[in-house]
Amino acid sequence: MRLVTAVLIVLLALIQYPLWWGHGGWLRVHELQQQLAQQMQKNADAKLRNERIQGEVQDLQNGTAAVEERARYEMGMVKDGEVFVQFVSPNAPLPAANASSATTSTRGEVSAAPLHVVPNPESRTKPERKRGGKAAKDKKPGH
Repeated sequence: MRLVTAVLIVLLALIQYPLWWGHGGWLRVHELQQQLAQQMQKNADAKLRNERIQGEVQDLQNGTAAVEERARYEMGMVKDGEVFVQFVSPNAPLPAANASSATTSTRGEVSAAPLHVVPNPESRTKPERKRGGKAAKDKKPGH
């Protein structure tokens, strides 16, 4: 009787092996489900990224506003006649300027002017001008 029990236990173990560790076993199925979930998440992220890029492409094809925005923010370019002013809060540390960025403008020209940072800008209004100018001063009262 003991021999029959031992043989049955061995046969049961042999049957269980493919169920757990075989080609289509539970462990392999669990691994594949995890890989599938990861791949589906990657696909969703890539789809979202592609939609964003498609929107950028349409903006770039349809007008100059997107091109101008990219030139300003990504390349630091300014239009001719514009002055770039950067406001820094009083408690913020000064930006570390590279030697190359301090001497080169956005158009590739070398500039000897140092970078000026305004720590706490104040609103300055222009004094009001009197109307009439020079002709009003020359006029005497009663004439």
